[in-house]
Amino acid sequence: MSSQRFALALDVGGTFTDVILAERAGGHLWVTKSSSVPSDPAAGFFGGVEKIMRESGIAAEDVSIILHGSTVATNAILEGKGARTGLLTTDGFRHVLEIGRAEIPREANLFGWVKPKRPVLPRNIFEVPERVRLDGSVVTPLDEAALARVADEIEARGLDALAIVFLHSYANPDHERRAGAFLRGRLAGVEIALSVDVLPLFREYERATATALNASVQPVVGRYIGQLSKGLKDRGLAAPLFIMKSNGGTCPPEEAARGGVHLALSGPAAGAAGAAHLGRLAGFEDILTIDMGGTSADVALIRGGEPATTTTGSIGVHPLALSIVDIHTIGAGGGSKAIVTDLGAIRVGPESAGADPGPAAYGKGGTEPTVTDANLLLGKIPPHLLDGEIALDPEAAERAIKTQVADPLGIDTLAAARGIIDLVDNAMVAALKVMSVERGLDPRDFTLSAFGGAGPVHGARLMRLLTAPRLLVPRYPGILCAIGLLATDLRYGFAITRLQRAGRYDLGGMEMAFADLAAQADTRLAADGIAPEDRRIRRAVDLRYEKQGVELTIPFVGDAVTEAAIGALVENFHAEHERLYTFADPAAPVEIVNLRVEATGLTERIQLPEIAKASGKPAPDAQRLASLDAGPPVSTPIYRRNSLLADHVIHGPAIVDQLDATTVILAGQSALTDRYGNLVIREGTP
Repeated sequence: MSSQRFALALDVGGTFTDVILAERAGGHLWVTKSSSVPSDPAAGFFGGVEKIMRESGIAAEDVSIILHGSTVATNAILEGKGARTGLLTTDGFRHVLEIGRAEIPREANLFGWVKPKRPVLPRNIFEVPERVRLDGSVVTPLDEAALARVADEIEARGLDALAIVFLHSYANPDHERRAGAFLRGRLAGVEIALSVDVLPLFREYERATATALNASVQPVVGRYIGQLSKGLKDRGLAAPLFIMKSNGGTCPPEEAARGGVHLALSGPAAGAAGAAHLGRLAGFEDILTIDMGGTSADVALIRGGEPATTTTGSIGVHPLALSIVDIHTIGAGGGSKAIVTDLGAIRVGPESAGADPGPAAYGKGGTEPTVTDANLLLGKIPPHLLDGEIALDPEAAERAIKTQVADPLGIDTLAAARGIIDLVDNAMVAALKVMSVERGLDPRDFTLSAFGGAGPVHGARLMRLLTAPRLLVPRYPGILCAIGLLATDLRYGFAITRLQRAGRYDLGGMEMAFADLAAQADTRLAADGIAPEDRRIRRAVDLRYEKQGVELTIPFVGDAVTEAAIGALVENFHAEHERLYTFADPAAPVEIVNLRVEATGLTERIQLPEIAKASGKPAPDAQRLASLDAGPPVSTPIYRRNSLLADHVIHGPAIVDQLDATTVILAGQSALTDRYGNLVIREGTP
């Protein structure tokens, strides 16, 4: 085989590392999973690299690109294990993080809510005299003598990272940049993040939070990227490495090391990108996705073939005002624990058994019943994982459910297992409705796509409960995040606050601001080696009604900022407001708040191979006792996924086993295999 023909993609999750090696022209494909090492993510990464290279027999020099989805930044933020971080801000504003939004989250208990821990301790927040107005004019010059005193204090406290967030720096970044340069010269080894680089937009709390989170993960992500670069080189893999970002695009490692907060939703974003790509190939462009792994289930929305994005997301308890794939996460995974409460009810999740010790069936010391244990007891999954590589213990699963759920409730063990599954299924349906019904969308207009290691086990029932018209199960559902990496482009977001009052729009000023953002985007893509013909620049604007507190992001149509273009923009804002909130007020004044540019560098997409066409009916490979509904276990036909050909139809009840996942097809449903090996499940006959 000729050199430089293969792409390698790895998504490191909490339990498993998903790996795919694909010939770029679509001729060959190898997939595998290896155990992750939560205490050392790089070890899990290289375990996957070594396993796929060994199984494929491909030489290291034949790999032309390496793509990676990482949970390093995610875990550092969620577990509070980032670097010891300080915050430098304008004199008089040290309490911005503590004040926050001065409101209780909508879903929280009004009387029991406790303010979450902020990313920077109050004692590590420093002030310096300086002041810039909203229009960018300087009120108080930057006090460099005070900066020197702050540098001494930071050094004395042994901080590893520093976020610099000055008032209105998005309007005039000079003070922030000067402070950053000064402190970098004085504080060797301290990672410094500037808000003008992380999030140059108004709203001090969100800007300070994003910058502080970025500063805290910079050392963690930087060390990790360094480990990957060295380890790949040691293994003879000289191909360029690209990292998945939360916005659904990739970036080079040096950019990832500087902007670690942009990796906060790296893995789930890759899953959404993969579902969108496979959906387009299958002819479905409006999709609701459910990615169910070991600890959580991630729900995303795909419209017109593209994952929906948001600038009002969150990571754990922290707001994340960056442009990210819109994902709703709940604690519902294969490892979610089933607990009987003091009131005699079963609760499933959000606590998880994780990967170590994991579910009781893993035989690694876990004793608490989980969703995986319930599925094993009901026969929905085989008594092993990874095609026999990891054996499961059905007796341990049954014992855990019997002693901790069934006996306390006075019910039989199978009923307890069904109760666990019913609860987790309904929790996922509720999450799917958050992304559809609560946004004025009808689930009957969307294809449901279930993936992740556990998603296809539950997908058919979720489709039925949600009344979605069909379920799309990818050919390799357990490694779809890794496949998503093969279908992404380089992507960057640039934004600036330029408040334009209704009736006083500064067209020339907006044109200049857009031009500056586009120039930044062009420079960034050029540095990544993207040819001019492969660069795509899209403009967007955040608008709101006067006196509103939130904005809607509306695409800007046209090449120039003209009266006509702004008029069309405002009309589109009214229409979107009507769609989202069922009302609009065309007579009300509309303000322009933020200007945005999304830069995409088109990369060579890896072609997925098609499978052979069937000439007859598929035959089951085995039978397994399984209880797929409310009845007792019955002998159920088992099909091997890799034996299915294009146009094969399977009628439920049936189960499809494969290396990375198991798909359940309920009675009254049928599954059609398409030419890419995806299963399309519907009620009745396809």
